[in-house]
Amino acid sequence: MPRLTQIKETKKGRLALFLDGEFAFSLDEDTFASAHLHEGDELEDWQVEDLRKQSDTRRALDKAMDYLSLRDHAAGELYQKLCRKFDGPSAAYAVARAQELGLLNDADFARRRAAELLRKRKSRREILTDLSAKGIDRDVAAEAVEALYQTDEDGEDPELATARTLVERRYAAKLAAGKREQVAAALARRGFSHAIIREVLTETEN
Repeated sequence: MPRLTQIKETKKGRLALFLDGEFAFSLDEDTFASAHLHEGDELEDWQVEDLRKQSDTRRALDKAMDYLSLRDHAAGELYQKLCRKFDGPSAAYAVARAQELGLLNDADFARRRAAELLRKRKSRREILTDLSAKGIDRDVAAEAVEALYQTDEDGEDPELATARTLVERRYAAKLAAGKREQVAAALARRGFSHAIIREVLTETEN
């Protein structure tokens, strides 16, 4: 049965536990206090494992708060990032807790992210792909993009306007050199539909 031979405060304010003379893991102050631990205590294996899980869960939550303090995240994106450092249950707990605290809202995140990508002249397909990679639900992503691509007051299609700006700023020289097919291929790789490509290239011929 492992013996708790030393308890040492770390520079980050956690309590490092040493079992049988070797460092095992650290606990946050709240978890440590609720466990009522003292040097010399003998712990059952299940107690050690339970404390280790509590440690991982709290560390995952702390890391989630660090990520969210830097920028907004989608729930799925946050979970994926946490899983790189913690096990699934610990990551899931941290995400759920962040949602309870009102720090995660996938619908709001999707709208802001989609608008940001449109400003960067991304196509509809590129935006949907990006939102999917962030862990946004397909229906939530589709709703955000559809709202973004509503025809504006002047009757302008935002995706057509995006493609037109790209052509003007990046591909004008190629068009002037007669490389129409290369420009069409480049726009297709960016995710623009054939209809949009055809329309914007037809405009350049007029």
